[in-house]
Amino acid sequence: MPDHFSTHQRGLDSPGERHFAIVPSDAQPIDPRPRALWCQTAGDLVIEDAQGTRLTYAVQAGQILPLRPAKVRATGTTATVYGWD
Repeated sequence: MPDHFSTHQRGLDSPGERHFAIVPSDAQPIDPRPRALWCQTAGDLVIEDAQGTRLTYAVQAGQILPLRPAKVRATGTTATVYGWD
């Protein structure tokens, strides 16, 4: 299948090119860090940024979070999320 955009440079505002499941962990960072998160199921999502700040988000299924978290914490997370890179 041809890729009509293969000659275009990918930028920070470009859409993701791959997706992957994120397994919440209190210790392990997300590798690679995603461009955004897509919520598969509703619930609480505890994310940690690169500076170590943790916040809990109440998310809905189908919601897109334009965030690049360093971790999705296992403790307190009940939602299922995928990463877009």
